[in-house]
Amino acid sequence: MSKALPPLDPAVDYVAEYDNRGRVPDHPAHFAAWAQDSADWRAERPPLDLPYGAGDRERIDLFEAGDGPAVLYIHGGYWQSMDRSSSSVCARGLNLAGVTVGVAGYDLCPAISIAGIVAQMRQAARTLARHTARPVVVAGHSAGGHLAACLLALEPEVRAAYAISGLFDLRPLIGTPLNRALALDEEEAVRQSPLFWVPPTGKVLDAVLGSDESGEYHRQSRAIIETWGEAGVQARYDAVEGANHFTVLAPLAREDSAMVQRIADLTRR
Repeated sequence: MSKALPPLDPAVDYVAEYDNRGRVPDHPAHFAAWAQDSADWRAERPPLDLPYGAGDRERIDLFEAGDGPAVLYIHGGYWQSMDRSSSSVCARGLNLAGVTVGVAGYDLCPAISIAGIVAQMRQAARTLARHTARPVVVAGHSAGGHLAACLLALEPEVRAAYAISGLFDLRPLIGTPLNRALALDEEEAVRQSPLFWVPPTGKVLDAVLGSDESGEYHRQSRAIIETWGEAGVQARYDAVEGANHFTVLAPLAREDSAMVQRIADLTRR
């Protein structure tokens, strides 16, 4: 990083800006719906259990559909909550569109660091690429959006990333309650922020979020699209009208949604 990092704005209430559950009081209903819809999809289309490591969470639920490049989907939860079982529904629309989806699990902070999760997801991407003998497109939500961008920058098997409500500059999280589990200091926050990495020139990054998400989430997505786009990444920013941090995922369940069609298009490049 040869250039000085952009300063954080002292006037911004970062605690409020990154409190997604506080901003969406009915979030428990969304979590319950994800769990039920995911169970329904697993019952309708039982996934293959594809381990990528020795741990209980180091597994991919592989929903096979077609023989083209697969999508690796990474769940959110600020690197410290959720698991792959409640994200099966995020494979539904793509499966119906003929795209194979691997929903990845990973260990959670504080039992592991963010750097450790990045390493796990790199192994997951390599495992999926070997299994399918195809390149991989990575999609992820929130913390998963961060991990999708990381994989795009680090893994040659990953040729495109679709980051939904992603975090690409982790410095604002240091002074929030989220950091109790993350244990980030400024040096490590910068080190794990793909916004400050060498951009993966020639690859494709979409940064998408809900129009009703906080200003900080919009800043994060615009920042990586502008910075990486200027460096030669095929970068695209989009906001889903009327969606918040949780309802933004709803289009992934529908074969005919613009989100599903865009990700499917990325697998065909």
